[in-house]
Amino acid sequence: QVQLVESGGGLVQTGASLRLSCAASEGTFGNYIMGWFRQAPGKEREFVASISRAGGSTSHADSVRGRFTISRDNVKGELRLQMHSLRPEDTAVYFCAASGRTGSTFTDPAKYGDWGQGTQVTVSS
Repeated sequence: QVQLVESGGGLVQTGASLRLSCAASEGTFGNYIMGWFRQAPGKEREFVASISRAGGSTSHADSVRGRFTISRDNVKGELRLQMHSLRPEDTAVYFCAASGRTGSTFTDPAKYGDWGQGTQVTVSS
C-alpha cells in the first residue's frame, strides 16, 4: 500500500497553466502504474492520464490530450500533471492513484488500489 498526497491545485483563469504533483510515501514508487483522475460536482470520476512504471508509456484522455502531460520522477517518488490552456470544464477535484497490477497504463479507476485525498482545480471564465 502506498500513501499519496496531491498538491498544486488552485484558482486560475481560462487559458492559464498549473502543475499538479503527487508525492508517494512508498520507497518502491517505481513499482506502481500511476494515474490522474478528476471528479466534478455531480459527475462520476473521470480518467485524465496514466503512466507506466518506468514512464515510457503514457495515456491521456481525449479531452486533455495536447494540453495536459503526465510525467513521473521515480527517484523523488513524484507524479506530475502539467496542465496548459485550462478551461472552465477542467474544474474538478484531481486525484492521483497507484496500481500494482500487471500492465502498462490503465484508464479504469477500478484498476487502482491506492488514492490520494485530491486537490481542487478551479478555472474561472
